Amino acid sequence: MSVLIFDSGVGGLSVLREARAVLTGHQFIYVGDDAGFPYGDWEEAPLLSRILSLFDTLMDHYNPDAVIVACNTASTLILPALRKQYDTPFIGIVPAIKPAAERTASGLISVLATPATVTRQHIQELIEEFGGDCSVNLIGATRLAGLAEDYMLGRPIDRAVLKEEITPCFIDTSQGKTDIITLGCTHYPFLINEMRKLAPWPVDWLDPAEAVARRAQQLLYQQIKPSDTPISPSQTNDLAVMSSGLQNDARERVFNSFGLVGRDKTITNKLKTISSTATT
Repeated sequence: MSVLIFDSGVGGLSVLREARAVLTGHQFIYVGDDAGFPYGDWEEAPLLSRILSLFDTLMDHYNPDAVIVACNTASTLILPALRKQYDTPFIGIVPAIKPAAERTASGLISVLATPATVTRQHIQELIEEFGGDCSVNLIGATRLAGLAEDYMLGRPIDRAVLKEEITPCFIDTSQGKTDIITLGCTHYPFLINEMRKLAPWPVDWLDPAEAVARRAQQLLYQQIKPSDTPISPSQTNDLAVMSSGLQNDARERVFNSFGLVGRDKTITNKLKTISSTATT
């Protein structure tokens, strides 16, 4: 069985890492829309149109058994439309507000995400449903996803900028201090160690990737028939596809380190055509 993981760049590899741990014997197809990165800069209507166009091509070409939309911005925007259009299970990712509210001692929680994610109505609904009596601080970081992308590709990052991006997450009041920060972008987990070093005090950093992987596992196992033969790891050919089609040696090294050794030029050319006609 095959699992397609979609993200705006390479940040979704944090979800792939968790999915691999629980979904053994499946083929993974990683699709990064780097031509559209970062999604936080897009208006809703053109971004919705763009992602739907990309999935028209991806679903027709790969027909995956499940799709993980490993991007908070895309998940809060596109999932209802995708689920309406396709019978395939779609698993999205959103900030872990419920577990944060359950674990916090101070009642002060921060959601660190992109500006587009924190302004979505779905985030407000999550807070109203699961936030309880907590004070939820929404932080829309404008440069953090780009820093994470650079960090993963081995480029130098400005730690002063990184500190500036995370500082608003830390609230100190008479009630107490922020003790949990939930990550609302799949790029951010790759910066956790750097963010810990720059944090003014220790906090728990919540990454929802494992929960997403478990949900994908649950939905996939519901589809398995007794006659199905599991794919052995040696039989899989895990792929990486980027919408720009541009060669990037650093990114290739990252993909190879995650076991994404296959490439698909046919689909890349189709995605490039979509990218050439889309605008923010």
